[in-house]
Amino acid sequence: MDQGIPVTKDVFWIGVNDFETHLFESLWPLPMGVSYNAYMILDEKVALIDTVKGSFFATFLDKVKALLPDGKPVDYLIINHMEPDHSGAIKVLVEAFPEIKIVGNKKTRDFLEGFYGISDNFMVINDGDVLDLGKHKLKFYLTPMVHWPETMMTYDLTDGILFSGDAFGGFGALNGGIFDDVVDIEFYEDEVLRYFSNIVGRYSPMVQRAFKKLENVDIKIIAATHGPVWRDNPKQIIELYDKWSRYEAEKGVVLVYGSMYGNTQKMMEAVAQGLVEEGVEKIRIHNISVTHLSFIIRDIWRFKGVILGSCTYNMELFPPMKNLLTALENRMLKNRHIGVFGSYSWSGGALKELHDFAQKMKWELVEPVIEAKHAPKKEELEQCKLLGKNMAKAIA
Repeated sequence: MDQGIPVTKDVFWIGVNDFETHLFESLWPLPMGVSYNAYMILDEKVALIDTVKGSFFATFLDKVKALLPDGKPVDYLIINHMEPDHSGAIKVLVEAFPEIKIVGNKKTRDFLEGFYGISDNFMVINDGDVLDLGKHKLKFYLTPMVHWPETMMTYDLTDGILFSGDAFGGFGALNGGIFDDVVDIEFYEDEVLRYFSNIVGRYSPMVQRAFKKLENVDIKIIAATHGPVWRDNPKQIIELYDKWSRYEAEKGVVLVYGSMYGNTQKMMEAVAQGLVEEGVEKIRIHNISVTHLSFIIRDIWRFKGVILGSCTYNMELFPPMKNLLTALENRMLKNRHIGVFGSYSWSGGALKELHDFAQKMKWELVEPVIEAKHAPKKEELEQCKLLGKNMAKAIA
């Protein structure tokens, strides 16, 4: 993948894979890497759509130059999103092509000047404007807060390609191919959901607003800035994004627990037993001290039921569990069923915080609410099993 890859006759993928970065945004693990996708349209006028992370500029520039006909300039750089993993190469790109005209909206211009001190040769576009490259005509759709204020999408009226920015993108490097029909799409669906739930999910109402703006657009291909290019079945990723941003979920339960010495874990196992006895097949169990938050948030976004169990630490909620609650509250996820349980040795506290969280999120509380002192007794474990059974009935 050291050369540009044709998306259509005149449109090329010129992105890069990143297998080096450990944490995306210094927060989210990248065990399988990530791609930074950029695109090039060869027409009477040549246009680039987004760039790549600055450390990959040399590879990016080689791909641009290899495709560019001798003596032909790059006329336009269209910026759909100013986050530095896509805009990081802009400054050196302008040095390589000093006559290039940068295309974006008013907020793009503010970010461009703020990040890189660039204000010259900038073309301000408005919602619905069209840029004529010759054969290809590009229409711009402003989609603010999906997931930054300046975000927009570019639609190629000729080939039906929606260059969607971060929307419809996901984690995971592109393993030998860039298209949805040549890669393991189930893997990428998981990573798209992990990306959506952790990064874009907070802005779900804005995603729905963008859908309304695009509802009459004939989308044949979706070309996002991360993850696969959806040429075979773009409807699949559109439907998933629509479902996730409506907070719709599958039948299943995410069971998250924090346990220092095994007592809360015993309660968790009893809850899981109750779920299974009542017929729940899709159960995801996470030890909050072991599993990264991003994978837990992904699963909570996917399934209807959430059960949280925590030990008490210094008269408060176990700190890793507190971090999860903060992250979920920030993302404003709706329409979930929740059960809670906890344990303590000499001072309570954890269970109250879990219960307060359930009320704050306005999720439907499934009872019983169980708290064990020291080790859970037989009666408390039976109550935990009952919680699992009641959750199974609630999500049926």
